[in-house]
Amino acid sequence: MRKKTYAMRYVAGQPAEQIFPPGAMLHVGQALPSGAPLTTESTLKVLVWNIFKQQRAEWLSVLQNFGKDAHLVLLQEAQTTPELVRFATTNYLAADQVPAFVLPQHPSGVMTLASAHPVYCCPLREREPLLRLSKSALVTAYPLLSGQMLMVVNIHAVNFSLGIDVYSKQLGPIGEQIFHHQGPVIMAGDFNAWSPQRINALYRFSREMGLREVRFTDDHRRKAFGRPLDFVFYRGIGVAEASVLITRASDHNPLLVEFNAHPPSLA
Repeated sequence: MRKKTYAMRYVAGQPAEQIFPPGAMLHVGQALPSGAPLTTESTLKVLVWNIFKQQRAEWLSVLQNFGKDAHLVLLQEAQTTPELVRFATTNYLAADQVPAFVLPQHPSGVMTLASAHPVYCCPLREREPLLRLSKSALVTAYPLLSGQMLMVVNIHAVNFSLGIDVYSKQLGPIGEQIFHHQGPVIMAGDFNAWSPQRINALYRFSREMGLREVRFTDDHRRKAFGRPLDFVFYRGIGVAEASVLITRASDHNPLLVEFNAHPPSLA
């Protein structure tokens, strides 16, 4: 029997809380009452980083230097160590993590840190067919100053699989959520798109969802077989700046993207 999929929510001064998948998707009205917007500024800063289970030194200083000013931090392979939970709850209103698999001490999976409370939270998991370990994804939504709802997808895609059946299967439920969402969307993470078949499946998916890819001028993203693994896709929102930070604090380099928080006039 498969384990239940859930997210753990970390908020300062409160006990950690289990969040189970909602009974219906965001567009059906399963959102909580709208709270404070994600940002009141003209830009929305997003940091995307596979943090390599915090196995290397200086991961915390990278987050402190670049993460604390971001409105959203999308981490993959985030272990809920006391240090990470402390950083998250000190600098962010809410942090949601989907435990993909439990290591001896702390669960590891995608974690989304946000400067506002999510009004919607849908954890997803997909099992690696060869290693029998799980990869996780998280769909959250936050109010914007414009009155729109921003859907945020944080994903760590399955890595070891023959063909792309399981890879495409993991994207399926995410696509269902994006397809029905009326407002802006950011989808980002470690997509493990290291083969021609995987990158084709990912680009086909992004086209079907009306998503555009963030381009990096100085592209120092981690590559496998000559192809980048980490991506940021978006819809209904504009890109102001995009850069890749070079660090030894993980086996992936963090992506830093600044979006125009207000919808473009020609969306």
